[in-house]
Order: sequence, then C-alpha cells, then structure tokens
Amino acid sequence: MEYRVKNIGLAKDGWNKIRWAESHMPVLMKIKEANQKRRPLTGVRISAVLHVTKETAALVRTLRDLGADVWLAGSNPLSTQDDVAAALAEDGIHVYAWRGENESEYYSNIDIIVNANPNVVMDDGGDLHALLHEKYSNIRIKGGTEETTTGVVRLKAMEESGVLRYPVIAVNNAFTKYLFDNRIGTGQSAIDGILRSTNILLAGKIAVVVGYGWVGRGIATKLKGLGARTIVVEANPFRALEAVMDGFDVLPMDKASKIGDLFVTATGNINVIDVEHFRNMKDGAVLANAGHFNVEIDVKGLKEMSKQVSVIRENLEEYMLENGKRIYLLADGRLVNLVGAEGHPSEVMDLSFSNQALSVIYLTNNSLSNKVINVPEEIDEQVALLKLESMGIEINKMTKEQLNYIKQWKYGT
Repeated sequence: MEYRVKNIGLAKDGWNKIRWAESHMPVLMKIKEANQKRRPLTGVRISAVLHVTKETAALVRTLRDLGADVWLAGSNPLSTQDDVAAALAEDGIHVYAWRGENESEYYSNIDIIVNANPNVVMDDGGDLHALLHEKYSNIRIKGGTEETTTGVVRLKAMEESGVLRYPVIAVNNAFTKYLFDNRIGTGQSAIDGILRSTNILLAGKIAVVVGYGWVGRGIATKLKGLGARTIVVEANPFRALEAVMDGFDVLPMDKASKIGDLFVTATGNINVIDVEHFRNMKDGAVLANAGHFNVEIDVKGLKEMSKQVSVIRENLEEYMLENGKRIYLLADGRLVNLVGAEGHPSEVMDLSFSNQALSVIYLTNNSLSNKVINVPEEIDEQVALLKLESMGIEINKMTKEQLNYIKQWKYGT
C-alpha cells in the first residue's frame, strides 16, 4: 500500500478520532448508507487536496465505500492530523500528508496524487486545480469540486481567462456550506485556535476583524458574544454597511491598527496587515489569520523589522520590534483554526462534506460544460433536510394551493 505519513504507529489514536467524527456526521453517514449497495463511484479515481482531519477521513472513507479509489494530500503544511493520516493509510487510502511539510514536500505530495491519473479531483484552496492546468495538461479530468472561497475565486479567474478545461462544482457556494461552515464553523473554530494558542481573556479586549464576508462576520459575531469590543475593517462598501447595521464599529486599517488588542484576518487577500500597521500597534498586540493562505499578514515584513523572535508556546511567537514593542503572531500566520486547534466541529463539516460527496456523484453521472458551477439546488436542499431530520426537527410543507400560488402572476390584492 502506497502512502507517506509521519508515523503509521499513530493509527490507533487516529481511529478514535475518526469514530468520533463519524458519530457526529449523521448526514454523511446516511448518504453512505443510501448509496453503498449500488456503489455509484465504482471505477472512479479521485485525487483530493484537503485538510487531513478526522472529518476529511469520514468523507474519503465514504467515497471509498461508494466505490472510489481515493488519493489524498494535505491542503496546508500545518493542518494535517498525523494520527488521522496514519489511520487512513492503514485503512487503504493512498494518503500523502504530515504536519510540518516544507514547501517542496507539500507540492511533491500533490504531484504524487496527480500522477495517479484521477478522473475526478477535489480541492481546498485551488492549488490542485492550478497545478493540473499549469503542469499536467495531458491528464483528462471529468470534473472537480472546490471547498473554499479562495479556491472558487481562483477558479472563476481561470474560467474568465478561458483556460478552465473541466467543470468544477463550487461546493463553497452551497447555502448549507457558506451559511454554516464559513460563518458558524469558522466563527467557533477560529476563536478555539486563538484561545488554545494564547489562553487570553477576550472579554473587554478590542478585537479587529479584517474582512466581513461569511467567515469574517462569523468571527466578529462570536467575538462580540464573548464580550470583545469588536471593530470591522472592510474595503467593500456593501459589507462595511452591513457590518455597521449589525452593530459593529467600522474603521480603516490605519486607524484600527492603533487601538486593537487582537487582530483576525479573513479576507483572502494579500498583506491586509502590513509593516505600517505593525508600527502603529500597541505593545502586546496579537495577530491571527483565518484566511486559507498565509499571505494576509505580512509575516516576512514583521520578521525583517524585528530585532528578536521568541517562541512563547506552541503556535505563539513573540516579535520584539526595534522600538521595544512586542507583537504576538499565532500559528505562523497560517489558518489559526486548523493549526492552533482542530478545525471546524464535525457537526458543521457534516453539511460541507455531504455536499462534496453528492457533488462527486453528480459529476460522474452528468456531462457538464467547463465552468464553475454551483451545487445543484436539489442537492443543497437534500443536505439541509437530512440535517434537520438528524436533529429531530420537523418543518412545514407547502400545500398544493400554496405551491400554485407562488408560481402564478394573475392573483392580486
């Protein structure tokens, strides 16, 4: 069996985590149970670049049990749970991931799963899709999926440039993904990562959330709920207005940088906190990133302007500036929820990964154009209904009269 993991001897602990995740992902388990007899993915080879967590393990095991041959690499050098990777390798998944990969190892692992000649690809962040287009134009792909906002942005750019050569379902754009995973999942897990890395008191702190998309608004809401005096920084006028209407102060970064105690980035863009902002900051300011890539905080610039860097505890570094002020960086500027903690709770990943599984089945059964495609509405709705059912919640169904009424245009007052 081919795999590259840190230590196969960690598998026992990994199995405990996987069992816990699967017991808290009832929708995905229902989908597996409903499709396991007919095995709709028989003969499909899937190469996936995803965060190798216990929830991802539940997904790839489901795909395998539905007939797929799965090859998995990590989508972030620091997000892999080594015990989970070991358990997956023991379970027959071709997994190439460990925590602490360097850049060369990271891309080498992706190269390995690409060279497996997949029919379908799954990605989180767009690195796999980009590599397939830049380096492996000879490989014929039936279709792919994309898990996160950053990856969808990259794929839309590829589509608009006319280079996208296979259809990609934007799982990120499903209502049951961004309304819950991005907002509620990241809102909770980012704060979990911050607290595990620092154990600071949030109540009373001035917290600055940079970006008010679905991720940013989730983080801002949770911080506010925990008593932090929360400020939003935004470049988009609609989102800035929404933040104001939601009760947050909105400031430009040059002003917010002077008063914040804690900064959390969630923009998907580069250097939204840079050298000039570091100079403005209070002694003891704490920096965390919740965006997919480690580009939102100018870590290189921070290092260059510091006279000393000290590791205070795991995932917490102290940067001593030339002027004597101290700035604390969490998780090396990478995804704080996955590096400093365990990522999203299993219950919310149940929604996202159920969309992934059903989208892969949909891709294999349909001929689609080479575009970025939203998750079909019927799949999104099925996931929501199954989740409600698993929670013991019943909802109304419209009557025939009501269904007819909303489809007509003649009735007035």
